[in-house]
Amino acid sequence: MTTAYRMIESNGIRLRVVVEGSGPLVVFVHGFPESWYSWRHQIAPVAAAGFTACAIDVRGYGGSDKPHAVEAYDMETLVADVAGVIEALAPDCKAILVGHDWGAPIVWNTALTRPDRVRAVAGLSVPYTGVPKASFLDLVAEVFTKRGRFFYQVYFQDEGVAEAEMEADVRAALRKFYYAISGEAPDETWPSDKAHGDTLLHRLPDPQPFPAWLTKADEDFYVGEFTQSGFRGPLNRYRNHARDFAFLSRFEGRRIEQPAFFIGGSRDLVLKMSPGVDVVALMKGALPNLQGAHILAGCGHWTQQERPDEVNALLLPWLKAL
Repeated sequence: MTTAYRMIESNGIRLRVVVEGSGPLVVFVHGFPESWYSWRHQIAPVAAAGFTACAIDVRGYGGSDKPHAVEAYDMETLVADVAGVIEALAPDCKAILVGHDWGAPIVWNTALTRPDRVRAVAGLSVPYTGVPKASFLDLVAEVFTKRGRFFYQVYFQDEGVAEAEMEADVRAALRKFYYAISGEAPDETWPSDKAHGDTLLHRLPDPQPFPAWLTKADEDFYVGEFTQSGFRGPLNRYRNHARDFAFLSRFEGRRIEQPAFFIGGSRDLVLKMSPGVDVVALMKGALPNLQGAHILAGCGHWTQQERPDEVNALLLPWLKAL
């Protein structure tokens, strides 16, 4: 696979992007621990449908710049990164944003705080339920940490700890993490009884073979990216919850008014964090122009990689109807 990369100056750093096609701009934003490559099944179909498809390496990842400071990865900064990409590629137009995992909050909050740059927004895996009322880590502490339960974002807070675990064997770390929260993993592959003090990869299996949605070539690509980049930048995203809450609190009372769209998986642990809660109903209150919300049966966390055909069959008609 030959990929034509471009480097874009945005918000004081250089971001590596893949751009294909012409027409209205669609910017794809990946999550943890991924890459522009997580959109490999969407780029060409979206370009063929008459759009400029742009998938970015978020700062800290792949070929993009990797500032060292934790605060260089707060939400306000990442929103500015995305706005800068839009300004570089479509200076006189608004863009459509599509994000997965951490990319979803990044695009939701870009739509919220920079409506001058965003025409429509779609999130995969992580829903949008409005401007937060408290720091996410404070909420997590009540449900997990104070009850002695493991929560991965708490484990990620100490600089260097998760980095050392992931970088000790990049291939095994990615395989275990990707598999444990995928749709093919049996129940309890991610142990529900993981305790506070456990490590991320503790008791996670290394599947042989890996499910077909991630080929050996795909695996090799990701391993190469994280071997050269390391995990500090990606993990720093999790170390900014207090800064993010302070930033977003400035927009209390504002809603995302642009056309919005959501795709999740019925086996995605993100959607199982709040059992009994109707996530789609919650989104409707924060997204008055929610034009579709779809839950793919049996799909895990890696939505557009696990179910590329189903995602494209939902996403493309929505894009064309905007």
